[in-house]
Amino acid sequence: MPDVSITIGGREFQVACQDGEEHFLRSAAQMLDNEATTLVSQIGRMPEARMLLMAGLMLADKAAGLEDQVRAAEERALVAERVATDARAKPQRVEVAVIPDAVTETFAEIAARAEALAERIEERKAG
Repeated sequence: MPDVSITIGGREFQVACQDGEEHFLRSAAQMLDNEATTLVSQIGRMPEARMLLMAGLMLADKAAGLEDQVRAAEERALVAERVATDARAKPQRVEVAVIPDAVTETFAEIAARAEALAERIEERKAG
């Protein structure tokens, strides 16, 4: 189990980790150091335990905010998925106009009269 030297808030620590986990430990330590460095620059020197506690709380606050954002994005994705599923499940409604029989009959009579008039005109031209 390797020992890794990390620096947080200007203080050095030796931390053991599993083989192959050194990169993750250094990455996490860097995030904690960024918060601790901010605290030390704003407040000045403070006891080690307080610095680590405050830096850890600041990281936890950021993580909680990110978790809220992820949860909200997941909820929006679920709503969008439901809307898409509903849209596919419900066939689109198409309305077809129905012409009443009386109108159809009237148009047929008008067409017959027009044809009769056309025949009369043709007969007059021929004769």
